[in-house]
Amino acid sequence: MNPLKLVDVYRGKKIESSHFGHVAVVDSVGTLLYVAGDPYRVTYARSSVKPLQAMPIVETGAADRFGLSEQDLSLCCASHSGEAQHTNRVLAMLKRTGIEEAALRCGTHIPHSQETYKQLMVAGKELTPLYNNCSGKHTGMLVTAKHNSESLEDYYLPDHPVQQRIMKVISEMTEYPIEKIQIGIDGCGVPVHALPLERLAYGFARMTRSNMFTNRRAEAVNRITTAMMKYPEMVGGTGRFCTDFMKAAEGRMFGKAGAEAVYLIGDKETGVGIAIKIEDGNSRAVYPTILEVLRQLDLLDHEQLAHLRQYHQPVLKNARQEDIGQLVPAFNLRRC
Repeated sequence: MNPLKLVDVYRGKKIESSHFGHVAVVDSVGTLLYVAGDPYRVTYARSSVKPLQAMPIVETGAADRFGLSEQDLSLCCASHSGEAQHTNRVLAMLKRTGIEEAALRCGTHIPHSQETYKQLMVAGKELTPLYNNCSGKHTGMLVTAKHNSESLEDYYLPDHPVQQRIMKVISEMTEYPIEKIQIGIDGCGVPVHALPLERLAYGFARMTRSNMFTNRRAEAVNRITTAMMKYPEMVGGTGRFCTDFMKAAEGRMFGKAGAEAVYLIGDKETGVGIAIKIEDGNSRAVYPTILEVLRQLDLLDHEQLAHLRQYHQPVLKNARQEDIGQLVPAFNLRRC
């Protein structure tokens, strides 16, 4: 099945370009409810599955042993902005567990927060892995390895027990055979997992229903999703969609962005999971698509959509900050 046009990009009144992609909406028992494009498109989930990657932190007992708070767990699911609220918490988690900052193997990049970057430059400080948007996730992995007396030097490698546990969780939560999950290497150096889009949606749908599970799995599902929704500023940061979206959803939905234009959402009220992939990997089309899906499914009310309008139909500006165009969703979901 071919990609479907999802978003038109207007310059003035003319469509200058368009973004195509795929949407899958699945309920908590695995029924495919709505689609756009190809719901079976095998997709690298990238950072959108960080909530699933964080579950072993709870399931192994590491979170309890080291006293990780809800804010800590939320940060373990983050693609954070590198603000002080994020980096200070990463440092605190590492210190509490006796792990050196140098153990982080996520590499370096300029932080999303331009203010943080300016402060670093003015102070003459160098960038470190601490400011990597994935440092919270990597800290969670290190903490789990420390709890299980596993090596810290190679926690990021595919064969390490940390990564094998994550593979098992993803397979079990999506009910997709582990041997069929395709593995690549993510931007931060750890394994990244490719599954059909509707399986990713199903994994998030199941995370909305902790009562489907028993014991540690139910606890992990509940604690991770609650932490994200209660402290969304840890997941993204100031002016970030994940943060603003979960605040607007008011404890009902959790969502996570992934690089190359992937997004996953779970809705606690209806039990549905939503997965989208923009085919060209351009993230500017992700948020208009997500909010249009939620609008068509009546999962956000008028007031919530108005609060998120800057993401739903974002305005394009030129170098003089004049309005010169807009992104507009251009699709209808098809009921299965």
